[in-house]
Amino acid sequence: MNQEALSPARTAVLIAGGGMAGLSLAVALKSSLGPSFSITVADPALATPPADVGRASAFAAAARRMFEATGAWEAIAPEAQPILDMVVTDSRTLDVVRPVFLTFDGEVAPGEPFAHMAPNAVVTRALWERAKALGVTLAASSVAAFEADAHETRVTLADGRVACTPLLVACDGGRSRLRDLAGIRTVGWDYGQSGIVCTVGHEHDHEGRAEEHFLPAGPFAILPLTGRRSSIVWTEESGRAERLCRLPAELFLDELETRFGHRLGEIRLIDKPAAYPLGLKVARDFVGPRLALVGDAAHVIHPIAGQGINMGFRDVAALAECIADAARLGMDHGAGDVLDRYQRWRRFDTAVMGVTTDGLNRLFSNGSQPLRFVRDLGLGLVDRMPGLKSFFIRQAAGITGEVPKLLRGQTP
Repeated sequence: MNQEALSPARTAVLIAGGGMAGLSLAVALKSSLGPSFSITVADPALATPPADVGRASAFAAAARRMFEATGAWEAIAPEAQPILDMVVTDSRTLDVVRPVFLTFDGEVAPGEPFAHMAPNAVVTRALWERAKALGVTLAASSVAAFEADAHETRVTLADGRVACTPLLVACDGGRSRLRDLAGIRTVGWDYGQSGIVCTVGHEHDHEGRAEEHFLPAGPFAILPLTGRRSSIVWTEESGRAERLCRLPAELFLDELETRFGHRLGEIRLIDKPAAYPLGLKVARDFVGPRLALVGDAAHVIHPIAGQGINMGFRDVAALAECIADAARLGMDHGAGDVLDRYQRWRRFDTAVMGVTTDGLNRLFSNGSQPLRFVRDLGLGLVDRMPGLKSFFIRQAAGITGEVPKLLRGQTP
């Protein structure tokens, strides 16, 4: 680990948070701006290699292009399962038949799937190794305090070390301490739902198919992993979700099988299920004096569209491009105009995605028969419109609109 003394040191960018967003930003900047542009990532978790906690994510085609551009994809690819197609159903939990209302082919271009599923730990470890190889300073400590003036920010770490930087980036999650210290408020609400996450093995091959079943309590997603395994994201009312996770494995598996169905044969639990509260939270500002919020520190949305981590990567790509453009011109990359460009770039997209996922959750997470009729009619119409389906696939893949260079597979 590149564990350099930070006091009294100066670093071009200090990133608080060593998860996928923070490490992706560090790797992107270092790949683009070279060894002379110093990057520090501060996170107590960096003391040891990323551990496998059983969670997996869908990484859009745009994210894969970013990983390829920054040299991380080679280590991820062996554990990345292409999503080759997707089916959407709408039914009640105990319905024997679940009619398919919408199907998607999984390619945005010939030979390019719109997304891959991969374990979070695999991706984080690949980024961690790539950051070390590029010479990113990894500080196994959290940010305890910071103070910005007109020219730089003085950052104090929990272990007492001090660094000065033109730009501090908060990648420290939905409960961001840096966001709170900066006095940036959020708007949002709790859905009263939790997402149950676990991994299952199954008798038959999934053939790269993802399934999303809209049930009255919320969406139930079966997402393919390498081998005969799938990641489950199962939405339930929060109290019920906690009770389900406390059940003995055999009883939990019975409840899971009722929703999972029998298409893939016998199923078995590979890891212990865990429940995570769901809500919408968006920061009122994505920037402050010499501070930028990235990923969950800036926005948390419902997982119904599988876009949470990919929105974070769009933040990473946009901020990296803003920083790189300023740095190459010899400008102050932590100045207000640079950060304003990043905020303008990301605020509208975030607002649209937040409204979309909130509306989808309210539309589908209920047992109203009239609403079910309307939404099923809508799904059926979309399924018969190839052009619209193609647009939705490209939107999910993250390759529509003003796409940053990194998400097009180019270094900024």
